[in-house]
Amino acid sequence: MDKYSALQKIIGIKFKNSDLLNTVFMHRSYVNEHKNVKEHNERLEFLGDAVLELAVTEFLYKKYPSRTEGTLTDLRSALVKGPHLADISRELDLGKYLYLSHGEEIGGGRGKPYILANTLEALIGAIYIDKGYKEAHKFTEKFILKRLNEIIGKGLHIDSKSLLQEITQEKELCIPLYKVISASGPDHAKYYKVGVYLKDEFLAEGSGPSKQRAEQEAAAKALKKKGWN
Repeated sequence: MDKYSALQKIIGIKFKNSDLLNTVFMHRSYVNEHKNVKEHNERLEFLGDAVLELAVTEFLYKKYPSRTEGTLTDLRSALVKGPHLADISRELDLGKYLYLSHGEEIGGGRGKPYILANTLEALIGAIYIDKGYKEAHKFTEKFILKRLNEIIGKGLHIDSKSLLQEITQEKELCIPLYKVISASGPDHAKYYKVGVYLKDEFLAEGSGPSKQRAEQEAAAKALKKKGWN
């Protein structure tokens, strides 16, 4: 039986080129340990990221004809951000299919949010290559855009950094400062922990595969801690 048959049934897509699915789940660390394997999933991830952004942008543009560019941008950012994609990746159980190095395996790579998010983007890239944009868009609507109402209801599309700065300027007459607490992992897959401070007070810590994402998470936690959200 095809090892990906259950996944293809869940997503409702039967791949013509099953080798693409092997590439989707081929993490760079595995390729580094197995010299006979030539391709990891980062090129598919690059493509999938672009396809995902276009599909989400098109959907939002048509759904909200009277919304401003700024609001649409915030909604899109919330839909395509790493933690959201990682949650969907977990729902689809993509982690179990990953090819990882021994070190990444024992380090919990199958559950790392940035690896899961990147894998989902690689899957979208593979769908685009194998089935075209229409199917990639349908996949995006079915599994990613379905959470739009939840995101709006919980205010998850709000730019936490901008909101925190606006509130602190008004209430405290100063702006928050962000400091990198740690940066781990190889250059192509850094993972950051960032703290946000107000004057000398530590407010919260955030983490993510980029400083920007870590800062956004830290700001969101700071807003919640202060009761400003």
